[in-house]
Amino acid sequence: MTIMKDAQRPNQAFVLHPGGTFSFEERSKPTLQSSRDVIVQVMATGLCGSDVHYWQHGRIGRYVVEDPITLGHESTGIVIESGSDAQGVKVGDRVALEPGIACNTCTHCRSGRYNLCQAMRFAATPPYDGTLASYYRVPAECCFKLPPHISLRDGTLIEPLSVAVHSCRLAGNMQEKSVVIFGAGPVGLLCCAVARAFGASTVVAVDVVPARLSSAVKYGATHTYQMSSEAADKNAEDLLTAAGLQSGADIALDATGAEPCLNCGIFALTQGGTFVQVGLGNPNLSLPVGQICDKEVVFKGSFRYGPGDFELAVGLLESRRVRLDGLVTHEFPFGEAEQAFNNVARRVGIKSVIYGPGVDEEVANAASV
Repeated sequence: MTIMKDAQRPNQAFVLHPGGTFSFEERSKPTLQSSRDVIVQVMATGLCGSDVHYWQHGRIGRYVVEDPITLGHESTGIVIESGSDAQGVKVGDRVALEPGIACNTCTHCRSGRYNLCQAMRFAATPPYDGTLASYYRVPAECCFKLPPHISLRDGTLIEPLSVAVHSCRLAGNMQEKSVVIFGAGPVGLLCCAVARAFGASTVVAVDVVPARLSSAVKYGATHTYQMSSEAADKNAEDLLTAAGLQSGADIALDATGAEPCLNCGIFALTQGGTFVQVGLGNPNLSLPVGQICDKEVVFKGSFRYGPGDFELAVGLLESRRVRLDGLVTHEFPFGEAEQAFNNVARRVGIKSVIYGPGVDEEVANAASV
């Protein structure tokens, strides 16, 4: 495996400019800022819907692209430099990156909910640069060693897998429960896989694209349902009938952010059921509040991931209770990063990955065993 150790080697970055144009630029190589830091040579980065949204719309909520920014946050790499107090990883380790650095001192951090830290420096969230570059700096505790059978390419899915883990944990005990998951994109499919790994007896994947529903069966869905243009309550009725859940589903997770899916999910829940909002769409939606109150539904928001989620995600891969085979459908060299963004915007395939500058794709595709 070729690892760039020469400090004079350039740090190439793929940069988004305000207005939606891209450029390749040479940036300063990151340096250790504390004795706990490590420098990682980025080997592969998966593209997320948020990356495409910043490109096409220039903002997500209060986060606005006002200056040039490097996108990307679903990355793996090789540790090439380590601080004196960095623990758990060493130079040469293959790692997945948790791309957010919290303050560790605020009330949220100290109560174990660091994902809610208002001082969070999250990769590719303005004004903080992301990982589509040669190198990236993080604290050692944000590095998670890849299981030997997981390639650097497939390891890019550990970040969205952690999102799925977090949302499923928020839903509570899934053992022998029925779970409906809206959206059969990468996060939705991983939610299916995690729900089954957590013991769900019935997992219903819902989407409008038949090909995506076919994929869902490979990743843990016991049933699938193709949404129609009917009203939410009619879709819910048909969904429950198709899955044999006449009394309603125990849990619903929405990975789409689409209003029809939220409404359908609430109608599909049984009394006392739990709804977890995973995906983001229109921030102001119309919901069937009457259903929420009549059923005493528990409605939860899910934001990224928190303590233990990355570790549990890696554990699910190590035990092979979750498999990632086939989720990465498109791969691009660094020089074709813009083509990768266009590919995701057109919703081609499941997951697109961009290799780091100068990365040998065969190396990135290979497991270490």
